[in-house]
Amino acid sequence: MNISFECYCPTEWGQSLFLVGSTKELGSWKIENAIPLKSITEDKWKVIIELKASAKVAIEYKYFMRDGNRNTIFYEFGTNRKFTGNASRFGDINLKDLWRYHGNDQYVWTKSAFANVVFNRNDSQAKTYSIPAKVNSVIEFKVMAPRVGRDYDIAILGNCNVLGNWDESKAVTLNDVDFPEWKTAFNVADLPQVVEYKYVIVNKKIGKITTWEDGGNRFAYLEASNNNSYYQICDGLFHFSGNSFKKAGVAVPVFSLRTNESFGVGEFLDLKKLVNWAKKTSLKMIQVLPVNDTISTHGFLDSYPYKAISVFALHPLYLNIFKMGKIKDAGLMDEYLLQQKKLNKNQTVDYNLVLTLKLKYAKQLFKEKKTEFLKNKEFQEFFKHNKSWLEPYAAFCYLRDHLGTSDFNEWADYQNYKSTKVKALFNEQSKSFNEITYWYFVQFYLDKQLAELSSFARKNGIVLKGDIPIGISRHSVDAWYEPELFNFDGQAGAPPDDFSVDGQNWGFPTYNWKQMQKDNYQWWRNRLTKMAEYFDAYRIDHILGFFRIWEIPFDAVQGILGHFRPSIPFSKDELQNNGVWFDYSRLCKPYIRGHFLNDIFAAYTDEVIDTYLNETEYNVFNLKNAFKTQRLIYDHFVGEQGPEGLSEKDDKIMWGLIRLAADVVLLPADGLNEHFHPRISMHSTYSYKELDDQQKHSLNNVYIHYFYHRHEQFWKEQAVEKLPALVEATNMLICGEDLGMIPATVPEVMNQMGILSLEIQRMPKDPKKEFAHPSDAPTMSVCTTSTHDMATIRGWWEEDREKTQMFFNQQLGKYGDAPFFAEPWVCKDMILQHLYSPAMWTVFPIQDLLAMDDELRSEDTHGERINDPANPRHYWNYRMHLSLEDLLKANEFNKLLGNLVKETDRDTDY
Repeated sequence: MNISFECYCPTEWGQSLFLVGSTKELGSWKIENAIPLKSITEDKWKVIIELKASAKVAIEYKYFMRDGNRNTIFYEFGTNRKFTGNASRFGDINLKDLWRYHGNDQYVWTKSAFANVVFNRNDSQAKTYSIPAKVNSVIEFKVMAPRVGRDYDIAILGNCNVLGNWDESKAVTLNDVDFPEWKTAFNVADLPQVVEYKYVIVNKKIGKITTWEDGGNRFAYLEASNNNSYYQICDGLFHFSGNSFKKAGVAVPVFSLRTNESFGVGEFLDLKKLVNWAKKTSLKMIQVLPVNDTISTHGFLDSYPYKAISVFALHPLYLNIFKMGKIKDAGLMDEYLLQQKKLNKNQTVDYNLVLTLKLKYAKQLFKEKKTEFLKNKEFQEFFKHNKSWLEPYAAFCYLRDHLGTSDFNEWADYQNYKSTKVKALFNEQSKSFNEITYWYFVQFYLDKQLAELSSFARKNGIVLKGDIPIGISRHSVDAWYEPELFNFDGQAGAPPDDFSVDGQNWGFPTYNWKQMQKDNYQWWRNRLTKMAEYFDAYRIDHILGFFRIWEIPFDAVQGILGHFRPSIPFSKDELQNNGVWFDYSRLCKPYIRGHFLNDIFAAYTDEVIDTYLNETEYNVFNLKNAFKTQRLIYDHFVGEQGPEGLSEKDDKIMWGLIRLAADVVLLPADGLNEHFHPRISMHSTYSYKELDDQQKHSLNNVYIHYFYHRHEQFWKEQAVEKLPALVEATNMLICGEDLGMIPATVPEVMNQMGILSLEIQRMPKDPKKEFAHPSDAPTMSVCTTSTHDMATIRGWWEEDREKTQMFFNQQLGKYGDAPFFAEPWVCKDMILQHLYSPAMWTVFPIQDLLAMDDELRSEDTHGERINDPANPRHYWNYRMHLSLEDLLKANEFNKLLGNLVKETDRDTDY
């Protein structure tokens, strides 16, 4: 049986088209086995492949372009193409496709956030579909059209009788069983050899065409054939006139929600009320922070949602314990109801107490329900579907609590995951069995409750947007179960930025991308597939990590001692060829001189010299061996007590010594002899400041080249290798958090992959600008006033009077002095600027929305901040001061917000 692949794809000189797919004949998805297509006419490519005869053909395939000019390849946009047909019926199969271009925002509409939620056709969707039977040859037309209302259909008109002869009253309706794809089929004998046609939108209620697609007519050319033939015409997108389609949403952590039914913290099922509120105010998206389990120490540091112990397991904090069932002990039940009332009165989340009580309740309920639960068919189905991650997770939780630490390196016989030894814990006769299955019980109900919320949101047309952290906890299930996927000799973080002048050290292990590449990033694909069960959009935290990650040596504490990985360090010879006079001790070791120690340590200078430093020559010092790294210094002062317990004196000495340890200009590259990275922010070091002008000039040139030019193509290649696996794993809408030091190629790659960027007015991507006006945001973006890592607009307004005044005059276009506080009308103007922006989505922190109302806004302006990135021991416990019940009743505010969304054309359905 022959199958013909034909693709319309305009190309430039040096570019060629290839095909790769799921069968052996199509290369089994191996790029080295890809099938080249031949150019048959201008912009048309074709190849004919013989497939093994079988009753039914089911293949997946995709086109990619090889650019010989740039020595690169890139795939067309979207998920894999699919064909399923009856091979015994047709002798020839002809698949005619259009290349799917990157950067076309209309293709983004085919993502599940739009197709399955915003444009969800619900009960109006067709249930069955079939092609004409008892005819020799069939032609099937397919077009992608997600942006079609429930009272409308896609239809086709053309130049022959069966296509209505351009008579609008005879348009042929297409079937939407595979929405957002529409399709219909005809007997080839009823069509001319050259078919001219166009798609239209028909109002079902009145039976009339309301919209003709934009552009010229389409054409299909049917080859003469003596065989029974099948033609599949994949026409790409319906050509909507104008691409503008914009929506708005709200961002809030789940733990921050307040309802009358919650237990001192927001829960998954509380989001139902937020869905109702979003629907009431014409918002279409709810964005939350990561919701995976972070229980590591059973302390407040576990409140950090970006340090998961499992990328699959959900956090027990979000359980509605009473919806799990009622415990038998009436007295104990009354105690929990009393605790609920007390906790719900708290201004912030008492993370430890809430979690402790919830886990105790769940454990008591499990004791009472264990036997029937383990026999429950719904649980057994859940276990079967999730076994691959659920068993290691439950074993990890048991060992963590049984051995008193999440650091599996201290687990003796269990420090390395050995399946035979771990499986013994699952034995029904073992002492561990009850504890193991208890965690099954907890995860089953978490899944059940989040799935219930997810279904509710989808039915109400509200997109749930999750969050994918860039890292995992060093002491996590994933690190224990699959250690080969991670590098434990470094720590992920971020270089200095507006959030932290010393950079950020997240403490996560970095990824072993070479190992992950071997199975096409299956760990990532599994992670995203699980997430897609609940969410239809997600934010990639620190998407720059897929181009390069900021890696900090394990003996360092501050992000300023990190470097990019992968990267291209300078050799000693290259530095010298660039005019750098190379002296290892002078440039690579901490520069400590007596004349500036008093500036750092003041009254404690003599004590510091006596206790922590060696004087190698007059006024020249180095750190004693016991304090030669930042980690040794930090551990000496902090130990296990945490920095909160330090005296003012010890705090000053500790951070002063840590600063000295970082006072270098060049960092030796790991594993490479005589290769070096420039230290980020080296210009602020004493070492750099006290160099001669020529040396400064040479090092500055090296610095600029390293951080802004040297790696552009190299990092682009890294991302283009990794990101397609993530993009193709699910049909979720992807939004990248692309803040910080952004390589020039990042926007290009994100656009090619259909990944939306993040635009923040206070964090311009042009370093020459103080602000980024929302009107300049690209269409393919999410525009927002604030993020969880920033002060709210009210908090920011009070931080820097000079900057606020500039914003007031330049961004808001107001004359005179700025008000001292961000008054409701100021906040409203800022919200309106974002709503009017061309960005596809504007998503606002709920604090910023409430700031528009003088009665609803919080009295504690600075208490609304969710996170302080400069503080690695921050307590994530922000809780809304207003209950969702009260928010739903705030009619004037809800009307105001709804009207703003409508006035800015973010409420149009289609």
